Order: sequence, then C-alpha cells, then structure tokens
Amino acid sequence: MTRLSTIVLALVFAAAHLGSDVDAQEKVPEGKAGGTQSTKAAAQGAEASGGERAARYIRVSKNEQGRPQALQTSIVRYVGPPGSRYEGVVVDLVGVVHIGQKEYYKDLGERLSSYDVVLYELVAPDGTRISPEDVKSSRSALGAVQMGMRDMLNLEYQLEHIDYMSKNFRHADMSPDEFMKDMEKRGDSLVKMGLRMMGSGLASSASRGGDAGMLLALFSGDDRSKKLKQTMASQLVDMEVMTAGLDDANGENTLIRGRNMKAFKILKEEIESGKKQIAVFYGAGHLPDMAQRLKEDFSMNEESAEWFSAWDLQRN
Repeated sequence: MTRLSTIVLALVFAAAHLGSDVDAQEKVPEGKAGGTQSTKAAAQGAEASGGERAARYIRVSKNEQGRPQALQTSIVRYVGPPGSRYEGVVVDLVGVVHIGQKEYYKDLGERLSSYDVVLYELVAPDGTRISPEDVKSSRSALGAVQMGMRDMLNLEYQLEHIDYMSKNFRHADMSPDEFMKDMEKRGDSLVKMGLRMMGSGLASSASRGGDAGMLLALFSGDDRSKKLKQTMASQLVDMEVMTAGLDDANGENTLIRGRNMKAFKILKEEIESGKKQIAVFYGAGHLPDMAQRLKEDFSMNEESAEWFSAWDLQRN
C-alpha cells in the first residue's frame, strides 16, 4: 500500500521542482529559524555519492542529546582562484526549501539582495517573473497541496516572501517545452520519473518505520504542528538527497542535470558580462551536480558554508 507521507512529500516536491503552483504559461517573460551558523568547508577528497553530497546542502541539526532542533539549508561559496579564467568571481550555491518560517525567508531575501545577479529555478517560459499577485491568483492542484502543507505545519510559502521581481533576479531554468523535449530525447517521461521518485520515497519511508510517526503526529493534539515538522523534516531531507542521484537507465536525468545545464549556460553568460558576485538559488537536490560543474568546468574552489534554519523543530 502506498504510504501517506511519501505521497504528500512527493506531491510537494514535484510542485517545487516543476514550476511550483504558478501557472507559468500565463506569466510575462522577461539555533532558531532565520539564524545562521558559519563554518569553513574543507576541500573534499574522494567524490561522495550524489546523496551524500546533497546532505551537505540540507540537514536536520540536533542537540547533544540527539533531539532534532532545526531543518537547515546551506549557502556554499565557490571562488575562482588566482591565475584562473574566473579569478575573483564568487558563485554562491543557495539551497532552499519551499515552505519555511518567515524569518528564514527574510534572512535569505536580505542575502540575495546583495548579489550582482540571482539565478533562480522555475520550469517556465524564458524570462518568467513571479509577482505576489500571481501567487494569490493561482489555483493549481499542486499549489493547493503546498498551501495545505504550509497551513498544517504552521509555516510560510517561499513565493509569498521572496521578491522575484527584484532587479537582480534572473530566470535560469528550462521552459516546459525544453523540459519535455529533453525527457523525450533521453527516452524518459514524467510517469517514469514519478515512479522512480515514488520507489525511492517508499524505500526511505520503510527504513524510517513507515507512516507510524506521521499518524501519531497528526493526532498529537495542541503540538501537532511541531510533531509533524519533526516527522517530515527527515523525510524531506531524504527526498532531496535521493533526487540528487535519481538517474534514468542511461545515468542521466532531466529534473536535475538537464535543468542544471541550462542554468549554467546562463551563469556563464552573466560571468562573461562582468558579474562578480552571483547566487544560484535552487533546491538542495540540484546543488551537488552544480558544485561538480563549478569545480570541473569553471575550476572554482569551495571556500565556505553557512547554514540557515528553515524550520524550528522545537516550535509549534
């Protein structure tokens, strides 16, 4: 039997990665939550698996007693070394979850305003911008799922708190036509991709004891939101981690690698136009592949990592 938590998370995850709840075809082209922890990131030796590397961009932090404290995402900085083609260029990989606490999006928004350009994800026609009115007027089914999750977990919705109309924001993702053509070229499909995601999600759910924790949280009374967040945080991390390595039979995938290739074509354009401080604002599952591209194609070195708390797992 399909597991409740897997279905819910798969729907939320799909909505986030495939254009969220905004009908893109109609758009005009063109700690505590909110806190941070800074750490120096040592250079990695042997390459880890996609899943292991994705865990560097999203995690559940715990206290000394092993109790979950926060769901966190990271900003990992890459810099062009002296003497290289991209000397002095800074590219920050900014991970994000699509529902979180208001303070989290406030902190991210302040950081994003400091870059020369912010490249953001959304499977939508080239140049798409998202206005607050677009979010309010949207009526898609996947968007309704995300809004339901927002209310159930007592959280906020990313598109309502990040200003995608900012002058330094640039759409850097596939259009729906590009996405479908790329899948067809690979012999893949949305159905096949969905089945791979569902299979991975079921395996993860089974390894964590199935839906028992979710059902207990749903009926936990006054602290239901806190219990649900604690239960779903680890599953959300698993979903992002598994997707980072969710390849098709040919070892490729459109959802991550194909879209990242498009984003990095735009990244190269922005660097060649003279931009020096650049953010790539994407879900955590995309970032391991992007990090590898920065190392191999841009000869950049990882310099530091900074963690932002998206969900306070001790707050209702």
